This record gives sequence, structure tokens and C-alpha cells, in this order.
Amino acid sequence: MIIVERIDPTGGTAHRISIRGHEMIADMSAPDGHDAGPDPHDLYDSALGACKAMTMLWYAQRNGIPVENIHVGVVRDASEERKGVYKLTTRIALTGPMTDEQHDRLIAVAAKCPVHKLMSEVETQIETIAVPRIGDPEGR
Repeated sequence: MIIVERIDPTGGTAHRISIRGHEMIADMSAPDGHDAGPDPHDLYDSALGACKAMTMLWYAQRNGIPVENIHVGVVRDASEERKGVYKLTTRIALTGPMTDEQHDRLIAVAAKCPVHKLMSEVETQIETIAVPRIGDPEGR
């Protein structure tokens, strides 16, 4: 389970995210927040970049492709987000003594990463459940 909790209930907008013993900070960017960490859109977008990079590395290691560096840039165009279109463009740079064919195979594999598929091919269903308030004797 991922836990997200406000760091300072008396002020500020930063939240601590805890995932399997790892912690990171998320915050809203200025002027609404203090930019103490990436905002939720940044985290969503970075999940795509990280997945593509790790998928290419995994594939390269299992297929003997001599990749050295993997750089994935993610550019967001949220100008039509309210109309239902959220566009992410990834730019991938690979280095290492690989052939053109190996390079092209890694680029093709990037489009098959699980998060890419999740973002583009799967219907996500979200359920929000309110739990009883802490210290509320009536369990509201």
C-alpha cells in the first residue's frame, strides 16, 4: 500500500509519500505550494519515463544488447487536459556500442513498457472510500 500524508498540518502543502520503505515528498508548485517536491502530475509523468528506461534496460540485459546510458525525457502538454486529452512526448537517447538494429529494438520495447500500456490501453477505475475520523466517537 502507498501512504500519502500531510507533513505539517498547521501549514504548507507538502506531503510525504511512503512506498515499501521508500519516502519522497510531493508538493504543489508556486504559487499554490512551496515546491518542496514534484507535484502529482510530475510523479505521473515520471512513472512513464522510469518505466520506459527500466524496460529497455531489462530487455537489453536479457538479450545481450550493450547499452550503456539510457536517458528518457518526458514533455507534458496539458493544454487540453480539461477536454480529456493529456499528451506526453518521450524522447529517448541511448549510448553504447550497439548496432542500429539493437537500438531500434530498444526504442520499440520502450513503447511496450507496462506503464505506457496502463496509461494508453487500460481503463482505470478509482474508488474513493472515507474511513472513520480518528478520535470521532460517532465514527463519522
